[in-house]
Amino acid sequence: MKILITGSNGMLAKAIREKFKNEELICTDVNELDITNKGQVVEFVKEHKPQYIINCAAYTAVDKAEEDEELAEKINADGPRNLAIAAKEINSTLIHISTDYVFSGELDVQEVYKEEDITNPVTAYGRTKLHGEQAIIENMNKYYIFRTAWLYGDGNNFVRTMMKLGKEKEEVNVVADQHGSPTYTEDLTSIISQAIDKNIPYGVYHTTNIGYTTWFDFTKKIYEIAGIDCKVNPVTSEEFVRPAKRPNNSKLSKDKILKEGIKIPSWEEAVERFIKKERIVEQWKVEKE
Repeated sequence: MKILITGSNGMLAKAIREKFKNEELICTDVNELDITNKGQVVEFVKEHKPQYIINCAAYTAVDKAEEDEELAEKINADGPRNLAIAAKEINSTLIHISTDYVFSGELDVQEVYKEEDITNPVTAYGRTKLHGEQAIIENMNKYYIFRTAWLYGDGNNFVRTMMKLGKEKEEVNVVADQHGSPTYTEDLTSIISQAIDKNIPYGVYHTTNIGYTTWFDFTKKIYEIAGIDCKVNPVTSEEFVRPAKRPNNSKLSKDKILKEGIKIPSWEEAVERFIKKERIVEQWKVEKE
């Protein structure tokens, strides 16, 4: 199986490269393939003829996108459109990673977003990612759009940040009124692999770890697993004002993809596995001594 992976140096792409290491991989970053350049994309895809294109390239700087929406639009919308056009020409399947930010995040926290719910992004990042989804849907039929949220893995991420703060401070303040599902890149990659193996119907799917929490409770769980003695104080979103509004509700229903027989671990099990695998606890203990 020949797979083209764009944005191959990113956190998710690293996990995908490891998962599919026994396949024929074509790994590109912007230096090898500029997805905003339609001619280059079409020529590259025609030359290499991958069966699957996994698009991990994205403009993910949520706050910076508010000031540079034009660049975010090129990467998050024009890029996927070009990949869709190229993929269709050679009859390959496009796998695209999207986000909870395509919704407003204002749904009552007792409810969850389903794939068919009306999208209404309130940030530049969300708008550009939605445009990317729409561009794919308008230009081809053989696609998987996987919406995810609260992603962490091999790179800079929330878990590592909180671990670092936990060893440096006696207490930390963490937002307690934003709800969602932490998602381990290893598990999102497993979902992608299972979707390919099972040949599930094409379309849009929500793909986060099972269960829901808040950033506050997520942090407490991290410290519990790691054995870090640091007080966690709950605060409101209003106390952490940022250029781009963060969604109060990022809870994505997984019912659709679970019905296809896809296995997804809980967020609690996933973060424990991540911390143990990365040996963060051991590193922290050595540094603390």
